[in-house]
Amino acid sequence: MRYVVLRDDDTNALTPVEYLERLYRPFLDRGLPVNLATIPNVCTDVTYGEGISEGYLVAKNGAAQKLIPMGENQKLVAYLRANSGYHIVQHGYSHEIIDGKCEFDQRDRAQIVRRIAVGRTLLREAGLGTSRTFVAPYDRFSPVSMAEVAKRFQVISTGWFEWRRMPARWWPRFAAKKFRRTPHWNVGSTILLSHPGCYLSYHRPCATVLDELRASLTRRRLTVLVTHWWEFFRDNMPNESMIAVLHKTAEFLANDPEIRVVSFEDVEQGNVPWDDGD
Repeated sequence: MRYVVLRDDDTNALTPVEYLERLYRPFLDRGLPVNLATIPNVCTDVTYGEGISEGYLVAKNGAAQKLIPMGENQKLVAYLRANSGYHIVQHGYSHEIIDGKCEFDQRDRAQIVRRIAVGRTLLREAGLGTSRTFVAPYDRFSPVSMAEVAKRFQVISTGWFEWRRMPARWWPRFAAKKFRRTPHWNVGSTILLSHPGCYLSYHRPCATVLDELRASLTRRRLTVLVTHWWEFFRDNMPNESMIAVLHKTAEFLANDPEIRVVSFEDVEQGNVPWDDGD
């Protein structure tokens, strides 16, 4: 049996309900869980390149407030609560860039602890529960933030692991993981999951995505499949070709008897064999 965790990044207070519904109704109707890495208090002035707003702000619509907590979008919160197939995962705090670095690629321990705690509180107060899985914005950690997150969460989901982004005391354990060439590992009770990249992205040709995805799933017992809802609606226009591929992915995952789509909660609770070495 192969296991898949679908992780969609960057849901926030400015995310249109209609976009999530269009993308993930085929998953929800098939009973396939969708894990939404949700920004608790989205920063609305994050840019890249020549002052271009980040993609997850595609529906900003002139919002002037710098930080907008999830709880301010009651329509979105009600929609998420009404559809039990959605599972909320904490995605940093605000997703902002601080002094040229991602918010969890910082070394100020007090600020990191505050962002974790306030983010968790905002999601809980919005009625979205308390997640035990954490996703850092841009998948970027510092050794300090990695250690503090690991103290508070059962699962860390990120793109990759490297020496300079983890506490030195983890290095022996990481060396063993590297020797075994396993994608996932653990430190104490915290499970650390990597992912093979974003297959369902506008950076990849739609014609080959499904074949590449099928091949990728055969290479590991558990695969974290990462998407970004806003990539399907750049400039607030639906990319019909990409959406069609996503929906074909839902059909493929639901119909393959050797694949089970699970949530991060299943991993947290020990219901999924995540270690290829077991």
